Amino acid sequence: MDRLMKWMTEKFAPRLEKFTNNVWVSSIQEAIMVTLPMIFIGSIITLISILKDFIPGMPDLTPITTFSFGLLGMFIAFLTPYTVMQKKGRDKIKLIAGATGLSLFLMLLKPVMNDDGTITFILERFGPSGMITALLVGIVVAVVLNVFNNFSLFKKDSSLPEFIIDWFDFLVPIAVILTMGWVLVYQLHFDIFELIVSVFEPINTVGQSLWGFLLFNLIGVVLYSFGVSPWVMMPIWYAIWIPAIEQNAALVAQGLEPVNINTFETFFSGWLGVGGLGATLPLIVWFLFAKSKKLKSIGRATIVPSLFNINEPVIYGAPIAFNPILMVPMWINGIITPIIVYFALDWGFAEIPSKVFQLWYTPIGISTYIMSGLNGLILLAVVLAIIFAVWYPFYKIYDAQELKKEQEEAKLQQS
Repeated sequence: MDRLMKWMTEKFAPRLEKFTNNVWVSSIQEAIMVTLPMIFIGSIITLISILKDFIPGMPDLTPITTFSFGLLGMFIAFLTPYTVMQKKGRDKIKLIAGATGLSLFLMLLKPVMNDDGTITFILERFGPSGMITALLVGIVVAVVLNVFNNFSLFKKDSSLPEFIIDWFDFLVPIAVILTMGWVLVYQLHFDIFELIVSVFEPINTVGQSLWGFLLFNLIGVVLYSFGVSPWVMMPIWYAIWIPAIEQNAALVAQGLEPVNINTFETFFSGWLGVGGLGATLPLIVWFLFAKSKKLKSIGRATIVPSLFNINEPVIYGAPIAFNPILMVPMWINGIITPIIVYFALDWGFAEIPSKVFQLWYTPIGISTYIMSGLNGLILLAVVLAIIFAVWYPFYKIYDAQELKKEQEEAKLQQS
């Protein structure tokens, strides 16, 4: 264990931090984070739509979801190259980069040009299903613009106004980017969208398997236990989660059963994120009964944010991070609970989430009922009982250690 701790502290964590701070990776993360309010809007509409069961004649609010969450791909296509240029200090071109990304993305959706002058798009491609396409488009646009950074059609001592020079210099990379799209779509009749979907299909398949579901949770839990924020994994997770919940919603709308278990809703709104990633709420409840003054104080200070699935205070304050006594039960829960939840949903004991509900700060229980009804609450009760039981012996050991330290410090102060 000591060797693992040393390796994670001195080797793995610094390298991962360096990777995530890379301009390209951090830009993708930021682009996705910027779209969260649009995703939340869809979640709020899901919450409000529950009232339709009690208010006859309530209007259909789903168009709000369609034109927020349903346009996620468009937002990512704009924001990714925009953010890369911003982080590289190229503020002059960041808006043009975003517009170019949006233009290429729309072209690659392969719309149908009708004889009457209208254009027909497949609406599904604008949203989560087009997220990977949008990310790749954003990266390609940013790369090309970056390559042409030092290119200019004019000499350095040109007497033309700077903004005129910039306009013409931007024309070349934009022309290259859009010409690539034109060749692919209109000359080679290539459906890049379908290609990307087919390439990533095996990844999605693995992600929706038991092993994929387990690894998603366990990797996040292990990283978090070493102080690495789970948000670094969001670009990968969202690429699986967002299309998965969208497909579930579409299947239910057709009168079919949802099939994708690995969604954001399962993790943070249903059963696994009890108090936040790592299921730390039960530990905080145990802290409230601690004999150690320190742990009791931590329990009182962190119980309220944990009810809203905010657990950074206890992760770094107890601490759980880099604390083997509390890391081990966190890992155990990270293995046991996803296995139980996966089979319970797969066997039909509780309903697989099919509503867009990414309000991760909604307390577990309320969100679980919205996602999966009464059976979902029963499953939550089972999961909670297991989590409480796993945390308990480790909490007792840690409480005894902290109590002993406090007693020794008190004796030293008295002497």
